[in-house]
Amino acid sequence: MSKFKHIVVPAGDVIQVDGAGRVTTPDKPIVCFIEGDGTGPDIWRASKRIFDAAVAHCYGGKREIAWMEIYAGEKASGLYGTYLPDETLDAIREYEVAIKGPLTTPVGGGFRSLNVTLRQQLDLFACVRPVRHFEGVPSPVRQPDAVNMIIFRENTEDVYAGLELEAGAAETLQLIEFCAREFGWTIRPDSGIGIKPISETGSKRLIRAAINYAVQQKRASVTLVHKGNIMKYTEGAFRRWGYELVHAEFSDVAVGWDDCNGNPGDKILVKDTIADIFLQQILTRPREFDVVATMNLNGDYMSDALAAQVGGIGIAPGANINYEKGTAIFEATHGTAPKYANLDKVNPCSMVLSGVMMFEHLGWREAGDAITNALTRTFGQKKVTYDFARLMAGATELKCSEFATAVTENL
Repeated sequence: MSKFKHIVVPAGDVIQVDGAGRVTTPDKPIVCFIEGDGTGPDIWRASKRIFDAAVAHCYGGKREIAWMEIYAGEKASGLYGTYLPDETLDAIREYEVAIKGPLTTPVGGGFRSLNVTLRQQLDLFACVRPVRHFEGVPSPVRQPDAVNMIIFRENTEDVYAGLELEAGAAETLQLIEFCAREFGWTIRPDSGIGIKPISETGSKRLIRAAINYAVQQKRASVTLVHKGNIMKYTEGAFRRWGYELVHAEFSDVAVGWDDCNGNPGDKILVKDTIADIFLQQILTRPREFDVVATMNLNGDYMSDALAAQVGGIGIAPGANINYEKGTAIFEATHGTAPKYANLDKVNPCSMVLSGVMMFEHLGWREAGDAITNALTRTFGQKKVTYDFARLMAGATELKCSEFATAVTENL
């Protein structure tokens, strides 16, 4: 009898992770997938075709993915009566790696973001979003190729931790009265209240992951982005803890700006900047930024702003990773776009490029590189979905499924 109620486990092997978070991938790993809501099924079908074709192309039948469907969002609600069933979380914990489409989250009411809940329940503390330009992809800036960054966004703390009280509620008034009595804080009585936790533990493990990535990928710098000039004991502490980490754990490979006056020699330069200045300088001096480490809310704004510079959120990949445990969910970073659902129309590249990150995580870099190269060729041929076609002279507009065919032909 299956250990799951609705999940069907395919023939394959479980990905292994050691105590240091290192992943060992069998030749036929079981990988979880969530189709997603809205346009999710369209982009999943297209992406899966590309993934399977790349694996076959690179490994000649010696390796393959055993895909296992798990459920969240509207499909889960129909099966289980809940949008995030416990067995979905259990499956990800057991099988370690998942990839997902966009999930529905109502604005202003209803259940909290399923994406945020998945990250918090599984302690996927690093939201990792690489941002680069593909030649030929339309962009609103003159030199989109100058953008080549990877954002490490803390995933479990900050105002996204969900510690909120509604304006006018009895417990909110109780907290306002407590703050006035104990701390002398004046808060308007008709306020909603949110608490912004930023911990040393959460900050250091995120910054550690960013610096380790910079070391492994031979990147030049890590920039800590914060608003510590105003929020001194939260975002300011994030900055301070980052420099402490450099001294304590990375002094052999990295150096802080103040310790080298901006001249790191052969070491990785760790520096910091204020969030609002960063948002200016990614437009005026983007080449100065390489790996970026920041907090939850900042990282959300920044990664979307950077994505706009290289073609938009439709081509922006993302991953949520616990580097200490090896557990990871790779995801399309855009919304569900329900008005385009089942029209075979939208750009699948956010999920496709998230799959490239997944293959890198699995140690199957050849498959990821093959997909990246095939995408580059396809864009160069001006074979694109509608979102790019309307901005490109001489483009051939393709359906989502047709774009997948073009990419597989370019492997």
